[in-house]
Amino acid sequence: MTADIPTTAGPRPGTAPPAAKPDRAAKRPRRGRFGVHIFLGGVSLAFLAPLLLAVYASLRPYEETAEHGYFSLPRSLSFDYYRQAFSDSEMSKYFINSIIIAVPGVLIVLFLASFVAFVVARLRIRGGLFLLILFTAGNLLPQQVIVTPLYVMFNRIELPYWMSESMLLYDSYWAVILVNVGFQMGFCVFVLANFMRALPNEILEAAIVDGAGVWTRYWRIVLPLCRPALAALGTLQFTWMYNDFLWALVFISDGDKLPITSALNNLRGQFFTDYNLLAAGSVLVALPTIVVFLLLQRHFIAGLTLGSTKG
Repeated sequence: MTADIPTTAGPRPGTAPPAAKPDRAAKRPRRGRFGVHIFLGGVSLAFLAPLLLAVYASLRPYEETAEHGYFSLPRSLSFDYYRQAFSDSEMSKYFINSIIIAVPGVLIVLFLASFVAFVVARLRIRGGLFLLILFTAGNLLPQQVIVTPLYVMFNRIELPYWMSESMLLYDSYWAVILVNVGFQMGFCVFVLANFMRALPNEILEAAIVDGAGVWTRYWRIVLPLCRPALAALGTLQFTWMYNDFLWALVFISDGDKLPITSALNNLRGQFFTDYNLLAAGSVLVALPTIVVFLLLQRHFIAGLTLGSTKG
């Protein structure tokens, strides 16, 4: 008596296996993505429209736009307004003033904010959470509220002549730098503290076992790991301090010390304003921030997307 052994049908010798059916779901286009791309494209165009219109107007003569409108087709295009705006507004002098204010301000705020964030996030001091909330709450204070108290205080703080020609904190670059640092500190501490909390504890524990002190852990371990976040914050801070107009207008009375944002006032006439010339000056003022973003674009995007793929 023999048992029947079930056999499975397989491919015959010498024949190729049947081809797999194409995955229709994989080839099917995702309709949701088209909607997202259209929405993002519309939002990007809405943000770029004023800049594109300014560039377009700056290349056309004012007489042409006054006769045919800003949205008409151009009859002639030239860069004459750019040369005129750069020379008439003395933009090179004001640009140096903005660099004197923005570059030290960015370096000071990043150094102080990173050290405070390291103390709050990694040293676990008592009251660290309250300190972080205090720094964050400082961003909620309207800047215009303390203009008058700061104006009075800066007029009473004396400085040596080599720091301020007016012998006061008022009418000096330091006044604008200190105000920008004070108002931007809270935001930078909040961002860096949350980033430092995400760093692996094993790295700092190994450094402590090797005898590393607080400064060594901060300067040689934590700070290099925070480079993407520092680059993203540095780009934002430079843009904000470079574009500042209020504080310089309040705390600087000497016209030769004003930043580049005030140079546009030199392009406005007493009885007539050529808005095409003003548009060319605005584009020139915005160029340094665009250059900084392009140079730090890779680090800026990496800093904004940190942690987006975790979990």
